[in-house]
Amino acid sequence: MHSKRTTSTRGVVLVAAAALTGTAVLVEPAQAQPEPVRFATFNASLNRDAEGELLADLSTPDDEQARDVAEVVQRTRPDVVLLNEFDHVEGGAAVEAFQRNYLARGQNGAEAIDYPYSYTAPVNTGVPSGMDLDNDGAVGGPGDAFGFGEFPGQYGMVVLSKHPIDRDEVRTFQNFRWADIPGARLPDDPATPEPADWYSPEELETLRLSSKSHWDLPIDVDGRTVHLLASHPTPPSFDGEEDRNGHRNHDEIRFWADYVHPARGDYVYDDAGRTGGLGPGARFVIAGDQNADPFDGDSLDAAANQLVRAHRVVDPKPGSEGAVEASETQGGANDEHRGRAELDTADFSDDEPGNLRVDYVLPSLPLIPRDAGVFWPTADDPLARLNGASDHHLVWVDLRV
Repeated sequence: MHSKRTTSTRGVVLVAAAALTGTAVLVEPAQAQPEPVRFATFNASLNRDAEGELLADLSTPDDEQARDVAEVVQRTRPDVVLLNEFDHVEGGAAVEAFQRNYLARGQNGAEAIDYPYSYTAPVNTGVPSGMDLDNDGAVGGPGDAFGFGEFPGQYGMVVLSKHPIDRDEVRTFQNFRWADIPGARLPDDPATPEPADWYSPEELETLRLSSKSHWDLPIDVDGRTVHLLASHPTPPSFDGEEDRNGHRNHDEIRFWADYVHPARGDYVYDDAGRTGGLGPGARFVIAGDQNADPFDGDSLDAAANQLVRAHRVVDPKPGSEGAVEASETQGGANDEHRGRAELDTADFSDDEPGNLRVDYVLPSLPLIPRDAGVFWPTADDPLARLNGASDHHLVWVDLRV
């Protein structure tokens, strides 16, 4: 039974109420409703310490972690899925190997799954900036890359889809400069009296906003275009008092909130030189590991709320019983959290920051959520063995398109 799509009893339910009169009415036969389309995001932790390692691991069907990740996808069966932390290999060789050796093979009784369409592209992680961005007095290394990484493409992204991706209309924003956001939250060097001066004017001339990239992928779902807005902002930690990663995380998230707002996206430009945000009324789904919880964790106040309260966004609030169980049994920082444990998507260190809601699938009106959930089985479920595939859990939303 686990090879079928999972469902959630706590998904969004729409009820149409009709007033009845005493007169006779002619009842038309109910029209068949189209199958909902499942969008998902999963930080799969398919990143490796050195360039070429992921491709080597995926070139055979024997990597245990990749098998677990593939089984999670097969158990939940999304129609469109964004995988974060999937090392980028030029030409898509790693994506092809993962599909051929793992998704196309049924894992532990799960049904194989096929994605005819995929998209991956270069990201900023590990790309040398030639500048001392971490201000440690030396140039070079992961802390001075445009996005933290040991090599170009580490912690990359890939989108797999059963529906066609309009590659001619894809927009990427890998090179968009952080300083070009109006009112950018630039970090401050606490050792100087000047404000927002962690980065020099020369560094801000080339410093990119995206720690990985931002992608707008138009997907043709039965004749209607849905824009998948994919990203993976930097964790708001691993820095100092200046909180440069927290500020960057905030503005990486803000980028999409401005992009989908008809009055706030004029400043945007993509890697091909096209300007402006998303067209008014366009259908979209914002997806990815945003590394920000609306209530808890290290992110700047209201960073995540920029998305969950963005223009026309609907928050289906996917959840799981497994997250509640984990919060209760693991304790630590979870005991002090203000957010609902049911909505957590990542199982982080119990001491700090605890389990958090950081992975999102956020559709826009007029897309209608029909169901939603997080793949986080409870300990008594045989599939709980898959909880260790990553420190994140797959999040899915079923939409009526």
